[in-house]
Amino acid sequence: MVSPRATALLSSLLSAATKHKFVIDYSKPAADGVFDGADFEKFLHDRIKVEGKSGQLGENVKVVRDGNTKITVTSSIPFSKRYLKYLTKKFLKKNSLRDWIRVVASSKDNYQLRFYNIAGAGDDEDED
Repeated sequence: MVSPRATALLSSLLSAATKHKFVIDYSKPAADGVFDGADFEKFLHDRIKVEGKSGQLGENVKVVRDGNTKITVTSSIPFSKRYLKYLTKKFLKKNSLRDWIRVVASSKDNYQLRFYNIAGAGDDEDED
């Protein structure tokens, strides 16, 4: 029989070796020419913190741009999907795109950048 301490140690070692892979799909804004994928990739590379230090990703975190539609962030250390959303929103705000583009979780490990739906915004006038 395996002791509970050994089981806890084994599970902590396995969880430390897990890989996290997140994808950000920015194909719709890029198709309209308002979003620069290369600039976003550089922003993520410079801003992601590893052990409290920005820009020092090393072998722990990899940021890869797949063509002009997606960025894949792969991490061998604990990495939060929420942190990636935070950085994406920060990039949009910095480039004055936050009023037009939103970040939507399309699946468990994917985010998608979409335009706000403002088609019916002009129809809400008060009539006295």
